[in-house]
Amino acid sequence: MNTPRQAARQRRHRRRLLLGATALITAGVLACLVMALLPGHPADPQPAAATPLATPHARATAASRTSSPAATASPTGSPTPTSAATTAAARPSPTGTPRPRPEPATTPRAGRLQPHTTYQGVATAYDAGDGNGACLFGPSPDLMIAAMNTTDYETSRACGAYVLVRAANGKSVTVRITNECPLPCAPGQLDLSRQAFAELADLKVGRIPITWSLVSPSTSDTISIRYKTGSSSHWCALQAIGHRNPVAELEVRTAAGWRQLPRTSYNYFVSADGSGCGSAIRLTDIYGERLTIDGMAVRPDVVQPTRLQFARH
Repeated sequence: MNTPRQAARQRRHRRRLLLGATALITAGVLACLVMALLPGHPADPQPAAATPLATPHARATAASRTSSPAATASPTGSPTPTSAATTAAARPSPTGTPRPRPEPATTPRAGRLQPHTTYQGVATAYDAGDGNGACLFGPSPDLMIAAMNTTDYETSRACGAYVLVRAANGKSVTVRITNECPLPCAPGQLDLSRQAFAELADLKVGRIPITWSLVSPSTSDTISIRYKTGSSSHWCALQAIGHRNPVAELEVRTAAGWRQLPRTSYNYFVSADGSGCGSAIRLTDIYGERLTIDGMAVRPDVVQPTRLQFARH
């Protein structure tokens, strides 16, 4: 049996062992913290930022234009759009991507083609025939038109856009986008009707450097709506015609509210289940203006006029 003195000695020994173990643990934790804070210590790996994929090239439709030899020539270098106003801090933009003005963006619906932005590229020429094209607007007596390269055509978002084209010699012409120019048309390239190209240069030249930008022209025309052939209350496709500014969205009214329809490469908005076919229609341009059109009967391949038009910008 331990004496009181021996018991006290054992208690003091146990306390010393406990204090020593605690000191060792504390020192280990502090060492780990110091190592973690040293410069150059590798950080936890972070996931890489996602890179946007290029839009797949749209397949040319039966209404696509027949290019002249000059229109299918391989481009000499990819055109790079340039901003109408730049700053010293502006970085070079990737090929085919516009450098916007320094002011904050106000048109998120615009897609690739932004207002108040100057694009750089080349112009070629093609035989526009009766004026119809991949946008399926139909024949037109106005042949001041152009085909947009596939990248900037952006699955028909460019259809109906008015573009002011300027040549290096100071001449200019305003054209409406009614068609798509597939590869080898490069980003920034416009394939002008022969009539439009002749306003800038002799057709024999075949290819000239240009700059171009979106415009919102004066017009007395109003917007029309057309249902595609084959449309019914069970499936329908519809498009807007004669709009001053590019159309960003088309919605139809359904029992559940407004429904945005997907856009096709042939410039029609489709309701695959017939929902909203024949009901009210709401159009939104790239500037965010919305126009509501009262319900129109589903009359396939008939141009039905409205009294509405987007505001000029």
